[in-house]
Amino acid sequence: MELKINIPENINVQDLFGNFDSNVQAVEKITDTNMVLRDGNLIINGRDPELAARIVARLIEALNIDPNLDSQRLNYIIDMETGGNSFDEKTTSSDIICYTHMGRPLKPKTKNQKDYVDHIRNKDMVFGVGPAGTGKTYLACAMAITAYKNKEVERIILTRPAVEAGEKLGFLPGDMQEKVDPYLRPLYDALYDVLGPEAAGKLKEKGVIEVVPLAYMRGRTLDNSFIILDEAQNTTREQMKMFLTRMGFNSKVVVTGDITQIDLPNGAMSGLKEATKVLKDVEGIEFSYFTEVDVVRHELVKRIIKAYDNYDNNRKNGR
Repeated sequence: MELKINIPENINVQDLFGNFDSNVQAVEKITDTNMVLRDGNLIINGRDPELAARIVARLIEALNIDPNLDSQRLNYIIDMETGGNSFDEKTTSSDIICYTHMGRPLKPKTKNQKDYVDHIRNKDMVFGVGPAGTGKTYLACAMAITAYKNKEVERIILTRPAVEAGEKLGFLPGDMQEKVDPYLRPLYDALYDVLGPEAAGKLKEKGVIEVVPLAYMRGRTLDNSFIILDEAQNTTREQMKMFLTRMGFNSKVVVTGDITQIDLPNGAMSGLKEATKVLKDVEGIEFSYFTEVDVVRHELVKRIIKAYDNYDNNRKNGR
């Protein structure tokens, strides 16, 4: 079977094909096809030319939005079309959450990220569950900062279960805050990237931003706040219930974690894992799930996650 796709005149063929035809070769490999450019048309032959044509059509649409077609965008489009989840990049390209302190627009890059951001906008409590590198914490921090700038909340509270290995803290220098800061560093990184270190530091000094270990949350009621619980897979069921019931009036809660990376001792039940079952039908709570397709780090991270998933599945099936 042979298919022909017309390449629009406004599309730079070099941008579409990539350096040394790397983009086309990636599509050919996944679809087992061969593509040749002839008289402004792309001729496709092989096992699945229809899939190859759909991928190329999406690549052309992507180039119309942004001519910088890097490997991340290429692989995401291939993954989505191959999985039967056709995705229009226009739905995310116009959704700018905010601008970083360097002036870079911050927006969702995948369909699941877009859904996650929409859930945070529209729901009071959202769970973001998925592997590392999918933007769960980073996007939540960006949404929190945007909510504060829009005067929707009065403060931002970021927390994670930093004392799950409490005995290790004694070996770190400094007072309690200095001891737990290394555990909270990923949260600081997200804040500094969006606000800049100086602005983030000033808001922290004023008490607008709190970055605290989960143990410090007990006994509090948090009104007019945007609260993020990170690394929630390492909460116990008691800690998770305690945290969720801190929510006060005019507040928003986002819980993030990866249930494949539970570090709790002695096989204790993860509070996050249990919450996905207990709260799945509770009105006002939304769950967003991410996969390796949504990883926005180095391409190897996606492959590593997929390799571990395949290994775990094979082990469960006795292979």
